[in-house]
Amino acid sequence: MIKKDTQGVTYAKGFKAAGVKAGIKKSGNLDVAVIYTETPAAIAGTFTQNKVAAAPVYVSKETVATGSARAIVANAGCANACTGKQGMDDAYKTREIAAKELGINADDVIVGSTGVIGVTLPMDKLEKGIKDAVADLSETGSINAANAIITTDTHCKTMTVKFDIGDTEVHMGAIAKGSGMIRPNMATMLCYITTDLDIEQSLLQKALSTCVEKSFNMISVDGDMSTNDTVVVLANGLAGNKKITEENADYDIFCSNLMALCVELAKEIAADGEGASKFLTINVKGAKSFADAKTVGMAVANSPLVKTAFFGEDPNWGRVICAVGYSGADMVPEKTVVKFGGITIFDCGVGAQYDSEALVKVMRENDIVIDIELNLGDSDATVWTCDLSYEYVKINGEYHT
Repeated sequence: MIKKDTQGVTYAKGFKAAGVKAGIKKSGNLDVAVIYTETPAAIAGTFTQNKVAAAPVYVSKETVATGSARAIVANAGCANACTGKQGMDDAYKTREIAAKELGINADDVIVGSTGVIGVTLPMDKLEKGIKDAVADLSETGSINAANAIITTDTHCKTMTVKFDIGDTEVHMGAIAKGSGMIRPNMATMLCYITTDLDIEQSLLQKALSTCVEKSFNMISVDGDMSTNDTVVVLANGLAGNKKITEENADYDIFCSNLMALCVELAKEIAADGEGASKFLTINVKGAKSFADAKTVGMAVANSPLVKTAFFGEDPNWGRVICAVGYSGADMVPEKTVVKFGGITIFDCGVGAQYDSEALVKVMRENDIVIDIELNLGDSDATVWTCDLSYEYVKINGEYHT
């Protein structure tokens, strides 16, 4: 069972974490996080598909390619994106500083950054922050690490889950951030997952890639793809389970729990979108393929007209069916049914008769479910998003300054 748990990345055996104030964030809040495993861990990672990727993405991909890692260093307040050679040098320097403090190899360190694009890292502040964080590493440090990676989030995201592999209890925990610049193929997000599971690295990567596709790749806040998106899993094997070396029943148990963890974190990120007042779950059913179902869901989720209608609590179903129609997926209006909160509002190509008072109550809720039934096939998809508010404009109009 997934728990919102402050233990987060230190829930699994052998992991420590810390978060400190280094002065990188203008707010003066926690802004440098370090996560450390006492023993080498298998590593898997997925990253932004934006061609304008940040320096830490390139450097972290190199570490993932080695198959193992010992630590993660992340900062908030500066994305280190679009910073040229200096940005790459700073990303490499970041992991060298951390490696020296931890007594490990530099290529055993994952680096991550989030914040303003086009600004170089204040390396003097970051270096001190890393040293302070390493000195402060503890088994209770996850909550500070979680708070150190957030930017415009209203709260940190931290969860845990435990499950059995054979007779062995396995622990898994995570911290994540993400609030704006969120769209399909992950988000402006950092997500770090730790587990004491013993698993072959190639299987860990396969599991993560599969889970990301149906979790973090199914959320949208504003339709913008970030430069820094990173999801990383470290598995140090300290649970002592029989090592998973093939896609068997044990692998399936791990995958189902990893999927559940990623989905809950993805939902948390979407619900905490910048300025959000509504959390929207879009279920697309009966599509010809998963790709079509996702395409329809994302078209609705990314529509400013749909998002502003829900902010205004206006049951304007025309905006939803319009987005379904222009999505590019196969659909037949006369076969399509749309429901808000279980109330049918569009059916067989025309607006349906419905209880207006009941629909008003649905639109006033914070969490609203939109069901879109295409009735063309057997494939389904769920997309999570939020509304678009005045506050979103204010936050992003003032973000750089």
